[in-house]
Amino acid sequence: MAGDLRLGGVSSVTSQHGQFRPGESAPPPSPLRGRTPGWAAWLVVGCYLLGAFALTWRLWADPAGRIVANDPGDISLFAWFMRYGATAVSHGRLPALVTTGLNAPQGINLMWNTSMPLPGVVLAPVTLLAGPQTSLTILLTAGFAGSAASLFWVLRRWEASVGAAAIAGAVYGFSPALVTAGIGHFHLQFAVLPPLIIDALLRILTGRGHALRTGVWLGLLTAAQLFIGEELLVGVAVAAAVMVVVLALGHPRAAIGAITGRARQIVAGLGAAVAVAALTCGYALWVQFRGPLASHGSPWQVSEFHSYPYAFVTPSGALLFHTSASAATAASYPEPFPEYLAYLGWPLLIILIVAAVCFWRDPKVRLMAVTFALLELFSLGAVSLTFLGTRLPASALPWYWLRGISVLADVLPDRFSILADGAAAALLAFALDRARTLAPHTGRGRLTAALATAAAVLAVLPLVPRPMLATDVTPVPAGWRATFATLRLASGAHVLVIPDLTLGMRWQAETGVPGSMVGGGVTIEPDQSGQATSYVDHRRATAEYLEALYLGAPSGPAPSRSQLRQDLAYWQLAAIVAVTSRNSRLGRFLAGQFGPPAVQAGAMLAWRLPFRQPSHGKLSPLTEEGTCVSHGRDDRHNRGGRVPWIAPVGAAAGRRLLGDLPG
Repeated sequence: MAGDLRLGGVSSVTSQHGQFRPGESAPPPSPLRGRTPGWAAWLVVGCYLLGAFALTWRLWADPAGRIVANDPGDISLFAWFMRYGATAVSHGRLPALVTTGLNAPQGINLMWNTSMPLPGVVLAPVTLLAGPQTSLTILLTAGFAGSAASLFWVLRRWEASVGAAAIAGAVYGFSPALVTAGIGHFHLQFAVLPPLIIDALLRILTGRGHALRTGVWLGLLTAAQLFIGEELLVGVAVAAAVMVVVLALGHPRAAIGAITGRARQIVAGLGAAVAVAALTCGYALWVQFRGPLASHGSPWQVSEFHSYPYAFVTPSGALLFHTSASAATAASYPEPFPEYLAYLGWPLLIILIVAAVCFWRDPKVRLMAVTFALLELFSLGAVSLTFLGTRLPASALPWYWLRGISVLADVLPDRFSILADGAAAALLAFALDRARTLAPHTGRGRLTAALATAAAVLAVLPLVPRPMLATDVTPVPAGWRATFATLRLASGAHVLVIPDLTLGMRWQAETGVPGSMVGGGVTIEPDQSGQATSYVDHRRATAEYLEALYLGAPSGPAPSRSQLRQDLAYWQLAAIVAVTSRNSRLGRFLAGQFGPPAVQAGAMLAWRLPFRQPSHGKLSPLTEEGTCVSHGRDDRHNRGGRVPWIAPVGAAAGRRLLGDLPG
């Protein structure tokens, strides 16, 4: 079938018997795709690793204490997921898929959040020894180098030369889309598996290798991607469907013949893939769609997440070659900057168009050109656009007609740019090899080959990224650990931490305490109808007011006594812990409502609140009136308050961390 579908074995410019067709170019000769030294591939991978470290060196200056700048909320959430997985492993179990560690008392369904359970488990030893931020730094670095190496390896299997595959791997692994996704979207940036999944599927369909073994491999890859990033897996499925349709429409007779002639092998391979994926993912998917806190829909306004035409040719400040005007335009992108995924630049776009036209008869070039074009069109979403002065209605875009499919309705279209970059890279590799193989027939072989390679290199130079900007992690407040050690709360006791957004979650991720926290960050949860929404959209009035006091922002009127009672009853709190002082606005308000703090340590104040309806007067002081445990020293160490490299793996008195529900 490989020969029939013309992805290998028989050139697109030969007859079925391998004879040249009159007036057409000769097929690629074997030297470019012949045997190469074994060290060549390792040298390429080594260069990818060096490039990944060069890109992330500011993080490696202090991997536990530095984060990528500009998206602390998402990064803190991923750090929390790393801690959650490591805590489960430290107790000899896999992470439960539903937990009240965040967003208590409701909790979260991890399958509806970008929880990355597989990296959390694999990197658990690193998290336990060096902290969750070190794990994220490793994951980010591996994402760049691994994505590049993955596509390089796949293209070599499909007969691309070492040089062409090396350039293509770099284009994909260090693409502007992945560099931008690296600003907090780790589940998208770690794009190592998509090329392998596409490769396994095409090998089953084209008869390369053992169908059953390849099917098992495809099932394992699919399961792994599900537990890394489900959204990217859906995108891979769309890209794979596009490629299969393009193959079938391009060679209908060959496709029908292949299906009838190899139906048993194809069914066996795909059946094995489905069986393995169902066995490994079935329970997790049941929890996602039928388990506790299952949701439907998207918490985001999906129609807003689409690429804008100008983004394809306007470099951002994250790239080495940009202007102040282009950087300002990119910075003013209508969506958050991690969604600025479309850029490829005029030089590469022109080269890709020329390559597609010149080598359209080559089946690999044609397949990747159509796939690239469709994925980029999908990324434009389903909204009306203005391009070159012409307004295009939404119905003119292909995603408009696909968005009604239930599985695709919640996909954010702009993220197809990540997979489109992979298709563009493969197109560049196959076209470069095709141009170089034409060189011996031009009379100036070496010069033509050198010019083709130089054109490819010059086209990708505008994609070279700058080292990623980094900033320090906000240190754990003085007295944090001492406060929770003194409170001696049960592992599942609900705690309201002020601040309740981002920072509280970050400190919980760094230290493992408290076990169960109200709020946390932009986590996905269902509303009363089951529609997916976010904690930030349903924060209680008391939490918003206390956070405003903490930030020193205008806070408006204080919540009424009845509102306080209602919120406390909903939260079922065991304690309120605030990063503040007695004389601050926040400290005075809390003392006025709950009496003197039960614990004062460093920069921390804490009140015990046994879950019950408060009696008359003040709202339930947790110890005898006026009793306060004070700690004169803080728990910062010699790194200026930053979390130590050896993170604690248990709470005070050995209690488990991050309370969860059986998933």
